[in-house]
Amino acid sequence: MNSHWHQQLAELSESQPELLRGICRGIEKESLRVAGDGVLAQTPHPDVLGSALTHGSITTDYSESLMEFITPVSSSIDDTLRTLEDVHSFVYKHIGSERLWSASMPCIVAGDAGIPVARYGSSNVGRMKTVYRYGLGNRYGRLMQAIAGVHYNFSMPDSYWPEAQKADDDEGPLQDYITSRYLGLIRNFHRWSWLLIYLFGASPAVCASFMRGRGEHHLEPFDGEGNSLHLPHATALRMGDLGYNSSAQKSLRACYNSLDNYIATLTQAILTPHPDYAAFKGKQDDEYMQLNDSLLQIENEFYSTIRPKRPGSSGETPLSALHERGIEYVEVRCIDVSPFHPLGIDGAQIRLLDSFLLFCLTQPSPPCDEAQQDRQASNLTAVVNRGREPGLMLDTESGPRLLTDWAEGLLSEIAASAELLDTVHGNSDYAAALAEQHSKVRGDVELPSARVLREMRETGMPYYRFAMGYSNRWAEHFKDGGIDAAAEQSLIEESTESLSRQTDIEAADDVSFEDYLAAYFDQYKVLNHGD
Repeated sequence: MNSHWHQQLAELSESQPELLRGICRGIEKESLRVAGDGVLAQTPHPDVLGSALTHGSITTDYSESLMEFITPVSSSIDDTLRTLEDVHSFVYKHIGSERLWSASMPCIVAGDAGIPVARYGSSNVGRMKTVYRYGLGNRYGRLMQAIAGVHYNFSMPDSYWPEAQKADDDEGPLQDYITSRYLGLIRNFHRWSWLLIYLFGASPAVCASFMRGRGEHHLEPFDGEGNSLHLPHATALRMGDLGYNSSAQKSLRACYNSLDNYIATLTQAILTPHPDYAAFKGKQDDEYMQLNDSLLQIENEFYSTIRPKRPGSSGETPLSALHERGIEYVEVRCIDVSPFHPLGIDGAQIRLLDSFLLFCLTQPSPPCDEAQQDRQASNLTAVVNRGREPGLMLDTESGPRLLTDWAEGLLSEIAASAELLDTVHGNSDYAAALAEQHSKVRGDVELPSARVLREMRETGMPYYRFAMGYSNRWAEHFKDGGIDAAAEQSLIEESTESLSRQTDIEAADDVSFEDYLAAYFDQYKVLNHGD
């Protein structure tokens, strides 16, 4: 579809190619630390890797054992991947015989008690991060929080927006124009994100230990041993009811038609008590069991495949930052860790994501209503659980459509974005990445989810042995590859300095934890009253 915005971008990039060459990206990649036998590591986050609270590249997510590696904002795909490679290599020099788990769904886990909650020190901000995680564990169980993913941050360069606004004859505040365009991208992303699940989903099976004690489920045994569970045509169980999902949030409809509506919806959820969570008031082992008893403790608890983002200052809530300064970038959250790549993601996938997100940005994006949201959720669920089912039909506004036909149609339209990116970069890398996806839809190239099940079947391996095999393979890759001396020195210095920064933060606290939380949540009350 040669839309107005695509045509505008084509004209701008012809005269100013730096506008497209300057697309910014960053990666946040999660990996569980596991012992040599494939069991979740019970060791604390290594001190030699610095402070998980303040380190710029190495931190933890829910658990002490769930590491998160962060790359800085960059306009170079090669630089981003090189930085991620350096971080992996550095970590492997300091975790002994432990491994980084190569997949999204967890290794062998011994129930909630076997998943240690992340700790961030004694400062108010550190305690808040830990209490928030206790709240997640109490509300949804810790097992769900042991699932890993890849978050992909995407933004257009700052220089693009004034040019685009001028070409649109928009005379309003630039901040409002940028926000409205990113909201349009997000609405389109929700319309078509099932395509990314289909193409890149790599979690069709789980270790049986993940489901032990969780009651009824819809998974099927993979083999007679009962060590693995799966769905025959699943693509990404991580994105379904087993993963980042919450029955309590089913009634929470975040609308992306306006930023004010989005902020108001989440603010209300943060300020409104939820009866099911009243049971977690008080303390356990001298630690708070949650930040509050509201439907959401904070906005990060709202699970979504994509988020509007704006970095905040210290102590500022993410919603306050969005309200004051608008959307700066989007965070894509539906990407599985690929066991078939040492970093869990590769350059070809990044180029497809860039093309897809540019397509979402430059296509018409009408407001979304509840019926459309329900249809999008239904399509996502179908692709998560049955994406490779022959003849699978998805819902569209004009009626059911064959998934493969729709996928081919979308990829053909995305080709225009890939062509623009190749033109400004002077190569055909984006077209090659797109051609690979066409081959997946046609069946000429295996989908990652199909490959997982095929390799498990052909080797006779249960899920945890399959993933452990790749974990060992990539461990050798990083240990043999080494790390650039300058990059290693930089990470050593950052680790040392991060510990000092944590100490400084702890020493600077001059209010009680209770007063700190009260001041923090007062920001939501201000937003709620429109002040």
